[in-house]
Amino acid sequence: MAEPRIVALTNGAFAENCYLVADPRTREAVVVDPGEEADLFLSRLRTEGWTLRAIWLTHAHLDHVAGIAAVRAATGAPVWLHPGDRALYDHAPDQARAFGLRLDPLPPPEREFAEGEPARVGGLSFDVLHTPGHSLGSVSLAGHGVVFVGDVLFAGSIGRTDLPGGDAGTLLASIREKLYALPNDTVVHAGHGPATTIGAEKAHNPFVRLVPGVNARTAAGGADG
Repeated sequence: MAEPRIVALTNGAFAENCYLVADPRTREAVVVDPGEEADLFLSRLRTEGWTLRAIWLTHAHLDHVAGIAAVRAATGAPVWLHPGDRALYDHAPDQARAFGLRLDPLPPPEREFAEGEPARVGGLSFDVLHTPGHSLGSVSLAGHGVVFVGDVLFAGSIGRTDLPGGDAGTLLASIREKLYALPNDTVVHAGHGPATTIGAEKAHNPFVRLVPGVNARTAAGGADG
């Protein structure tokens, strides 16, 4: 089975992590969450000699979608989004105005993520996990020993829940029931900050730490600490 080549590109005013994920054998790639600096992503694709097959969105907040129009225009790659975030996506220009920025309307998504239907590029296949809480349609993409989680889980922290569509209880349930079900050595690639592992977050994340011996009902309660 093919193993992915992953390039993390931190960009923009929000220091958002955009990821290029490629099958090195077929040289086909996807871009996960193209933020503000579209030229950076397109330049790296050209340098690597990869053909972009899709734009995968973990969610539709401004810092994760600002580069979509330019990437779509340059490559023709279709946009994938969970339907739960379609309203958020369509209002991206309003999100930008709230930060004193300008963003033109985004091209409509062509494909919908659905849990249980894998997302594929080249010989790579990723399971789609619906992980709401940071937004209604947040998804995590898991496969080949890694998971792209957007802003659901960070190294030592979790996503904010005070934006439209956010809910703290839902977010914690998504992490504990979906992400923490992955193998401990799964590498977590988040929308901001450094990579971590599922095992490290289970042991040390103060918001969603799982303590050995705690029963399932207690572990499903509020954040520790």
